[in-house]
Amino acid sequence: MKFRKKLAAAFAIGLALVGTAACSNGGNNSSSSSSSDKIAKVKKTTNIVFWHGMTGVQQATLKKLTQEFESKNPKIKVKLENQGAYNDLQAKINSTLQSPNNLPTITQAYPDWLFNAAKKNMLVDLTPYINNKEVGWGSSKASDIKSALLDGAKIEGKQYGIPFNKSIEVLTYNADLLKKYGIKKAPATMDELKKDSQIIYKKSNHKVVGAGFDSLSNYYTLGMKNEGVDFSSKIDFTGNTSKKVINFYADGIKAGYFRVAGSEHYLSGPFANQKVAMYIGTSAGEGFVKQGVGNKFTYDVAPRPGKYTMSQGTDIYMFKHASADQKSAAFTYIKFLTSKASQLEWANATGYIPVSQAAADSAEYKDSKKLKLPAKLEDAMANLYSVPIIKNAGAAYGNLNPVMQNIFAAAQKGQNVDNAIKSGKAKFDAAWKQ
Repeated sequence: MKFRKKLAAAFAIGLALVGTAACSNGGNNSSSSSSSDKIAKVKKTTNIVFWHGMTGVQQATLKKLTQEFESKNPKIKVKLENQGAYNDLQAKINSTLQSPNNLPTITQAYPDWLFNAAKKNMLVDLTPYINNKEVGWGSSKASDIKSALLDGAKIEGKQYGIPFNKSIEVLTYNADLLKKYGIKKAPATMDELKKDSQIIYKKSNHKVVGAGFDSLSNYYTLGMKNEGVDFSSKIDFTGNTSKKVINFYADGIKAGYFRVAGSEHYLSGPFANQKVAMYIGTSAGEGFVKQGVGNKFTYDVAPRPGKYTMSQGTDIYMFKHASADQKSAAFTYIKFLTSKASQLEWANATGYIPVSQAAADSAEYKDSKKLKLPAKLEDAMANLYSVPIIKNAGAAYGNLNPVMQNIFAAAQKGQNVDNAIKSGKAKFDAAWKQ
């Protein structure tokens, strides 16, 4: 149970967050923001508040980095306010948007949480701060943050967020089992995943399931993207392409060589117990996989089968009610958190991927002895995809998981899934129209 709870904290794949920490402005008088706000280095003591949803080692590392920042920037005081899990954080933000002056200076968030806030002009467009040479980097390119990650933190084309704790979907596999059953390399395509899973299931006398996917929302979204279809309200859930993606997994479940996490919530547990040979899940969970596997067998990681992988994790957003000094102080802090040194410390401690390209390319990261992903990260991130930040996309994406669970529950019973797909279409379409 402890293992599962720890992994749940690391598994940020587009779920929402809600908490109970006190609302605070950080002690400074806040003022409404305008384009006339001066962007300048902080010269007087300035307090800022950062709402987050980090727990365990993530929270401990965030506190350590914040202490390092404050020692280097003694005029800036950062108050970290944990809001609980991601759904707690999201709910806290939503409820506080009704009283903007009670919002923090900055918050962790997924962009779709703040779509309406952006529409209501409650967020700070961070482009002027990025381009400022005193407080920012001078340009987006100079920030050294991968452009695909920066683009994922945009809302309707504006750079409201800066990437922070990021992960991607990867394939984790039992290298000893693959070798035992004559599979020479990890599957690189979905067809190879199917073929290898069938071999493992057959040669293990049906004792070991070949593979499965932790996030059913990601499975469907990336399955459609790999078929050339972007995630949008134009998707025909009962169309041929959609059925092809759904049935690929459903057929494997019926035949036994694929499975879903089900009541175990994540496939890392069955993987560690050698009940499943491979699974696709968040890269941020590797540290927990290593702990669960121990010395039982040799595990490894590889890029997610297929062309695309999902970019996951939150960004940092700034609210417009803050004073000019608070905004400069907050961006100085963001710049510190995304620096090469900070991202190396963050990645090595938590398992999240570095948003700093220099950190990701460094020998210190690539040659890590703690984790397997660093050496494979460049190939694994070749083609990133994020759920588009458009109206109701977040709701439709979130609704996919229960919809797919219902479909695959029918597959587990050996039933035809067409009726479940039709039912799923009604729920999927309704999420887009709410």
